[in-house]
Amino acid sequence: MIIKVLRSWMTAMACVVVMGVQAQDEINTVAKADILSQYMWRGQEMGATSFQPALGIEWKGFSLVGGANIGISDKTDPKELDITAQYTLGNFRFGLVDYWSDSPNTRYLYYDAHSTSHVFEAFVGYDFGIVDASWQTNFAGQDYQTADGKRAYSSYVELTAPFKLANFQWEAQLAFVPWKSDYYHTTGFAVTNVNLKAIKNIRLTEHFALPVFAQVVANPCSQKTYIVFGLTIE
Repeated sequence: MIIKVLRSWMTAMACVVVMGVQAQDEINTVAKADILSQYMWRGQEMGATSFQPALGIEWKGFSLVGGANIGISDKTDPKELDITAQYTLGNFRFGLVDYWSDSPNTRYLYYDAHSTSHVFEAFVGYDFGIVDASWQTNFAGQDYQTADGKRAYSSYVELTAPFKLANFQWEAQLAFVPWKSDYYHTTGFAVTNVNLKAIKNIRLTEHFALPVFAQVVANPCSQKTYIVFGLTIE
């Protein structure tokens, strides 16, 4: 009897393992869009009301996602296309990002070092549970100091602490630029992003919920503060 139970248990466990492996082998599609009252990025004001669609794939910890920004209220806001390749292993992640906007050069397939509109970034991050930490550094593209024309290797360090409060999901964030960077408009070490974000899923039907959020963003370096509202469609 015991042997039969063990065999049944082992068979069931084997089925679970096989199903898990098969699930990991599946390619998932990323398709979503954000609508923002104001386009803020790393404590910097990048544009007015914006529409930001994204499309990509995820497979075995690897993801390749393209995201865009299109101005809604101000048609003069630069159009943007960013491509992110990321690999996640447990709580650890790393990857590369190609940022592009149609300013100053409108040609996408143009990679001259000092006049391209592309900026290439490498990043690494680790989720400690109570706080998520990441470091981003530009290593190629349009990232030079105006004073001497040398590559700036502009970097950005971010700490994010998620928590729940009053039926909302919250995120508290602190970020800084470690050294001088024209890319982030700093003259040395500077705290450039302190923000608090509240997220709520508004359930519309039994199978569909609409995530909405409100966010207070402060940039101590530029001494500016913003309040942003947004929603996500996915």
